[in-house]
Amino acid sequence: MDKKLLLTAALCAVSTALALEPWYGDTEFIKTGLDNGLETSGYWYTFTDNKDGGQSKIIMPTQTQSYEATDDYVLSDIIDQCHGVCGDVILKRDTLSYQGFAGVAFNVVGESSPTDRTPAVGDASSWEGICITYTSEMLPSIELGLSEDVEASIGKANPAYSLLPKASVPVTKIIAWSDFTQPSWYIGEKKMSGIEAAKQLTSIRFKMQAKDGKYSFNISRIDSYSNCKTSNIKTVQGTSAARANLFGRTLEFTGVSTATAEVINLQGQVVAKVSIDNTASTLNLATLDAGIYLVRVAGKAVNFTQKIVLK
Repeated sequence: MDKKLLLTAALCAVSTALALEPWYGDTEFIKTGLDNGLETSGYWYTFTDNKDGGQSKIIMPTQTQSYEATDDYVLSDIIDQCHGVCGDVILKRDTLSYQGFAGVAFNVVGESSPTDRTPAVGDASSWEGICITYTSEMLPSIELGLSEDVEASIGKANPAYSLLPKASVPVTKIIAWSDFTQPSWYIGEKKMSGIEAAKQLTSIRFKMQAKDGKYSFNISRIDSYSNCKTSNIKTVQGTSAARANLFGRTLEFTGVSTATAEVINLQGQVVAKVSIDNTASTLNLATLDAGIYLVRVAGKAVNFTQKIVLK
């Protein structure tokens, strides 16, 4: 598959934490927690069917041409417009014997070494699966990327989840590794489950494959199965009313009795903080610069993260 980096300059530091951190479409990199020390994990790239004989491509909102015609590009421009990763997929099968495909993906570990850009393999089984919020004009799938040798050994029949619906408004899907299976057309002898694939993962691919045409998409959240599952459990237990509401430059918390709230900028820095109780349920953000921030609220009975935009 033809892979092009969405960002090939100014790589930023990536967290070395052991868990995948929630990504809300506000930074160029996803903090996978599996960086190998080279600080190249979590970057987005595109892939197409070009090397297989197709002519499919992806056009981003700030482009007039596909990334195949671009040397360097700053993903932050796309983030600013989409509050995520978005664009149009132009599918054209050309000489392919099957439908054309294209998509976007992020790597899990990063490059193998300073001189070898081959994707390194990592064990992401602790994530338990993947959680994604997206919109799409077609039926997309999520495919687990593996090393070239492993993919060749299973005939490129990578475990995938193909039950994602079309969505004109953002929809969130929580998918366990055990839900990823090899495609039905695969008849090879070597089988691989999603759980096995997660232990030798190189990337997570948001893949779009259909008849020739133009299809729009937007990915606005990536998280681990365990994080989303925990959030859903807490919502069922009665925290669905918990929320941070922005009125001008005042952040007001509702449905929260006792917790700590932090406001985090795009560099991961805590720029404001307050302890919420019966006497304090607001936070003044008048001194902060305009831009996108995350609000993280954590307490005994509540735990959620929310994106806000200061103007």
